[in-house]
Amino acid sequence: MSRPYDDIDQLAVNTLRTLALDAVEQAKSGHPGLPMGAAPMAHALWTRYLRHNPADPAWPGRDRFVLSAGHGCMLLYALLHLTGYDLSLDELKRFRQWGSLTPGHPEHGHTPGVEVTTGPLGQGTGNAIGMAIAGKHLAARFGEPAGFRVFALVSDGDLMEGVSGEASSLAGHLALDNLVFLYDDNHVTIDGDTQLAFTEDRAARYAAYGWHTLTVEDGNDLDAIDAAIAEGIAHEGQPTFISVKTIIGYGSVDAGTSRAHSDARGAEQQAQTKGALGFDPEKFFFIPDAVLERYREALDVGAAQEAEWKAAVGPLPDAAIPELVIEPFDGDEKPMATRAASGKVIAQVAPQVPQLVGGSADLTPSNNTRPEGWEDFQPGAYAGRYLRFGVREHGMSAVANGLAASGLRPYVGTFFNFLDYAKPSVRLSALSRLPVIWLYTHDSVGLGEDGPTHQPIEQLATLRATPDVCVFRPADANETIAGWRVALARDLPTALILSRQALPVLDPERYPVADAVRGGYVLEGDPDPDVILIATGSEVQVALGARGLLGGRGVSSRVVSLPSWELFEEQPESYRTEVLPPEIEARVSVEAAASLGWERYVGLRGAVVGLDRFGASAPGATVLEHLGFTAERVADEAERVLQAASLPSGGQRGESES
Repeated sequence: MSRPYDDIDQLAVNTLRTLALDAVEQAKSGHPGLPMGAAPMAHALWTRYLRHNPADPAWPGRDRFVLSAGHGCMLLYALLHLTGYDLSLDELKRFRQWGSLTPGHPEHGHTPGVEVTTGPLGQGTGNAIGMAIAGKHLAARFGEPAGFRVFALVSDGDLMEGVSGEASSLAGHLALDNLVFLYDDNHVTIDGDTQLAFTEDRAARYAAYGWHTLTVEDGNDLDAIDAAIAEGIAHEGQPTFISVKTIIGYGSVDAGTSRAHSDARGAEQQAQTKGALGFDPEKFFFIPDAVLERYREALDVGAAQEAEWKAAVGPLPDAAIPELVIEPFDGDEKPMATRAASGKVIAQVAPQVPQLVGGSADLTPSNNTRPEGWEDFQPGAYAGRYLRFGVREHGMSAVANGLAASGLRPYVGTFFNFLDYAKPSVRLSALSRLPVIWLYTHDSVGLGEDGPTHQPIEQLATLRATPDVCVFRPADANETIAGWRVALARDLPTALILSRQALPVLDPERYPVADAVRGGYVLEGDPDPDVILIATGSEVQVALGARGLLGGRGVSSRVVSLPSWELFEEQPESYRTEVLPPEIEARVSVEAAASLGWERYVGLRGAVVGLDRFGASAPGATVLEHLGFTAERVADEAERVLQAASLPSGGQRGESES
């Protein structure tokens, strides 16, 4: 503690409280309870310990602050404004309004100084742990000053969510002593007292995870909070969990109850609360001069800290992705699963992209995610680039978002069906526009004997329905190269959907496989076909087989490989109509997944060979055959579509497998 806390500090704490109160009242919605209870710990952290420069929010050496309890965002917005970030008081007055920089939960890339998008409870805990991993990794590679500390403010709700347990367990194992959790221990949730459903000893749980634990009995005691933060920062070999016992809605008549959690309380209660905190009820968004002066010290302090950091660290390597050199696979290669091809591509790419880090949720041999020669990231080996996440798909994915928000380029792998365990974090990677590379192997019922519990059906449709995710399902090893090129070139998340079963390698001398980066292309076919066969992934080979059968029946056809709908839709209309001429209405799509969405490409006269039922346990080839993913069936569907198209009514659209 550089100086004793004084009356200005207490006035500053109450300024944070009243700004939150006024903003929620003006918006007629929001969550004033957390800011009013947690203001003292936030004030102590931001004025005494957080290394940051409000004039340069992107300074790589800054400490990270994560408000995992994102509903309390007015606390963060008030701190950002008061310390001098480019967030005006007018923006605080526009809280939760259209086009404002102060949305109802913090959004990465939207508000200066907001590190990650939080609000779905528990996600910020994993993000913070990913950031702490990044801080340790950078310090190990470029010297201790290149690292940083991470502080997260977490709530009862955060700790109830399973993702926080997954990620916190990993953090304890990794001994991330650059990480401090400040737990807003107010024992209140929306339903009421936490005694209703949350009664374990939280500190004991974190001690069992391998964290150093501390307790502050009075959440308004700045000196005690300060001492706990100082001890947490100094503690070595473990992350620190500080339980700060607070009163939700402190100062209001509803303090300490679930009524204080959310919603505007009305003008009468607003005035009463402000009066109790020593503020004039008739002054709104009032900031005392002495408080602003105290907070704005962060500008000079931060500028000096950044200058000192730059002198100590020097220039960091250019983070731009270079022009990648990746050797194509020869057409004479024996059949190869695209998961295996992906592993070979990672091995080629890894030396060219030093910020690339990766890992798997305990499926490294199956996901092919670890390049030969990479060291594991472990305690005492923080320079390692490979992360062992254990069986923690959700925690892994939240951590990956934190890694990406810290400037690294993470890829993480699991079986495609286990996207269901991780979807909230994948959604937030898209909402946050974080370029995480999601590797999902065992992409269809073709995985075989593990059966329907492991065979994805609806997952492709789920990801395709998620804005800003590029979904790429390659047909072979060379299309897998294209998928990796796309993933590393984009500033948005990419999901590579990879097969377990071996697939023939498309000869790049014969097929224009490099065009896969455009999302869709004519793989083979006649310039003026009778019918177009459209396929993705392993079913491209089925379409090629059907084309051969149709040729023997006197039917001309074209096979279009469509690994990525999103990339294809980004192409100029002229290109899309060249690949899929509108006048050719006889079309058949084939994909071993839910049929939902394919009507956009086959139209009313086309047929969808898809899968709208669960799979079965048997060898993969047997499952695919029994479920109708054969060249014969696709050829028959193509002929049926052509016959229907010749009828005056145009016939009926084909049915998918059910």
